[in-house]
Amino acid sequence: MSEPRVRPIRLRAAPGGAPSATAVAADPVLNRLYRSRGISSKAQLSYGLRNLAPVSSLSGIDAAVELLLAHADRRIIVVGDFDADGATSTALVIRCLSAFGINDVDYIVPNRFKFGYGLTPEIVDVAAKRSPALLVTVDNGVSSVEGVSRAHSLGMKVLITDHHLPGKVLPAADAMVNPNLVGVEFESPHLAGVGVAFYLMAALGRALESQGMTGAAKIPATFLDLVALGTIADVVRLDWNNRILVQQGIARIRAGRSVPGIRALFRQARRDPARAVSTDLGFVVGPRLNAAGRLEDMSVGIECLLTDSDSVADTIASTLDGINRERKEIETRMRDEAFAYVEKMDATNLPGCVCLYDPDWHQGVVGLIAARVRERFDRPVIAFAREDDDLLKGSARSVPGVHVRDLLESVASSAPGLIIRFGGHAMAAGLNLRQENFQAFADLAARKLGELYPDADLSGALTTDGELPADAMNLRFARVLREAGPWGAGFPEPVFSGVFEIDEQRTVGENHLKLRVRPAAGGAIVDAIAFNQAGPAYRGAVQLTYRLDVNEFRGFETPQLIVEQIVNM
Repeated sequence: MSEPRVRPIRLRAAPGGAPSATAVAADPVLNRLYRSRGISSKAQLSYGLRNLAPVSSLSGIDAAVELLLAHADRRIIVVGDFDADGATSTALVIRCLSAFGINDVDYIVPNRFKFGYGLTPEIVDVAAKRSPALLVTVDNGVSSVEGVSRAHSLGMKVLITDHHLPGKVLPAADAMVNPNLVGVEFESPHLAGVGVAFYLMAALGRALESQGMTGAAKIPATFLDLVALGTIADVVRLDWNNRILVQQGIARIRAGRSVPGIRALFRQARRDPARAVSTDLGFVVGPRLNAAGRLEDMSVGIECLLTDSDSVADTIASTLDGINRERKEIETRMRDEAFAYVEKMDATNLPGCVCLYDPDWHQGVVGLIAARVRERFDRPVIAFAREDDDLLKGSARSVPGVHVRDLLESVASSAPGLIIRFGGHAMAAGLNLRQENFQAFADLAARKLGELYPDADLSGALTTDGELPADAMNLRFARVLREAGPWGAGFPEPVFSGVFEIDEQRTVGENHLKLRVRPAAGGAIVDAIAFNQAGPAYRGAVQLTYRLDVNEFRGFETPQLIVEQIVNM
């Protein structure tokens, strides 16, 4: 297998040109980092709940609250989704309704292998066996035209909460809350599904408090740990509003006030929740929760988030950890196969949109494979697996500047019937098509990408924050960066580049390169690690692209560079 190519390096620029000299942070390097991420005032770094976009400003929320209140003494079923956003949304709504005294509440989450995504007519029929008066979707529903129609035909009302982009036709739900509906003006359209659910529960809590339920308005905030986990795991844009939600949730986790399931998942990963940061949620806790929906049934993950017993949470978290280990094994095999497929293509004329299919691939893991191939070959990727004898399930991952759902819509408009169904976001989407149409779809998707995005940047350039001064390459500043987040999509963790002299190097684990390096311009030696980059020995000066982190070992903290790319000078 060929080595990943050397990626060009691009300096991150401040929005609107050169940054102002006005300080938003006391540390000059941190001030520069914030400016390049669009922070123009200290207020944008204030993460108190009072700074959230007003609950009442989210369109449709009043009608949704009225619908919930009208069914408070009747059976309600929450219809979730099989990813971490859907699981946290489901747990949040059930926990809040219970705390509000609305107790005849159940949930159902579609098994992706049997029912597929969303409020389908088939999942409505399953829900109907429990005789609900109201179905409440979380993290799905905006495209469920047939499902809503089926629910109405069976005498059920439907409340949709979702954040996915709508199609041309909306379902005739009895109420709908989605910041991305056409005509809706809301200052934080990037809410995750769990963020939308939180806003609805916050509005319901206020309504109940106005009716005399003391303390009801404060209840939803006690579950912001769930909101933080779902928001980070779904990789939505961390605008100011989402950073508030995440930071408040992380504060609860650090203070030991999270739900037992989140604490158990931290224990299973051997991470200290008192030191939690957003990357722990995205790369440690989130994948363990997601594994259940990818390989089995997300009900396991939801039960982990719903239990109030530490011992039960530990047992379920152990099960989730085992499922996640199995997921890693499957992913590794599929990833290597996918890389081999792409490397057999014409390297000088690789399609702008790469489509891959293997009949033996696991449909729960194709989204991860699309992401891995995108990371290696720097272009939108759609990976497919067999869903049944004739139907393929695809998962798309894109690159900045290419709106993959819009790409799918263009394909669907150009060739009606080619895609059976699709939906998603700018950076990720899902679709179904018939196996016989795979090549026709792949050809058309590549052509449409060229037409819609002729100037798409497929270089894979690493955007960095430039050089980090040698006197900032220390534990103090590593701690500053750790606390300066929450970092995530749209508010990226700082990445630096510079020239270093290698003092020591050795391979650790299976394929990791452990280094000790010194800035070429002078400074102290610092530890570094390059994951999955072991190979021929480097000599002399090298250019490193890296993040500065705090490494903790047996209670002792040291600064460490997490190396993303090494290039011989």
